[in-house]
Amino acid sequence: MEIKIKLNGKDVSASIEADLLLIDFLREHGCYSVKRGCETSGCGLCTVLMDEKPVLSCSVLTARADGHEIWTLEGLQEEAQEFAGFIADQGADQCGFCNPGFVMNTIALLRENPNPTDDEIRAYLAGNLCRCSGYEGQLRGIRNYLDSRGEKGNGHTCVL
Repeated sequence: MEIKIKLNGKDVSASIEADLLLIDFLREHGCYSVKRGCETSGCGLCTVLMDEKPVLSCSVLTARADGHEIWTLEGLQEEAQEFAGFIADQGADQCGFCNPGFVMNTIALLRENPNPTDDEIRAYLAGNLCRCSGYEGQLRGIRNYLDSRGEKGNGHTCVL
């Protein structure tokens, strides 16, 4: 089957098998930030933005992306760079494996809600699994990032 998608701002046409998962299509097209983790839609490592909304690419057929716009971390480097630095400064990227999913979901969150409370941040990132940090560093990094932009949020201390 033939599909056309906009991938990281570029038009892509391809012939695919009907059962091809979006994660596999993206990796075949050089989007290696999209990682395979649990393969059960439970870890968030494969998060991408489809039409500005986060989706788990391991549970979406590529055919469903036909006619849609897909963004991966490769296409959002400029937007993600400063935020990723805050996460690193908080020690939240101990192994770094979960970072692309956290960054993608945080970008989506901040586009939807530029001034979230800590509880809203927790709720939005609930589907991202991290085995190293216990999530406190990610939350602290997001809050410090918002504070650096002058978006103080609710003023609460970041406690998970």
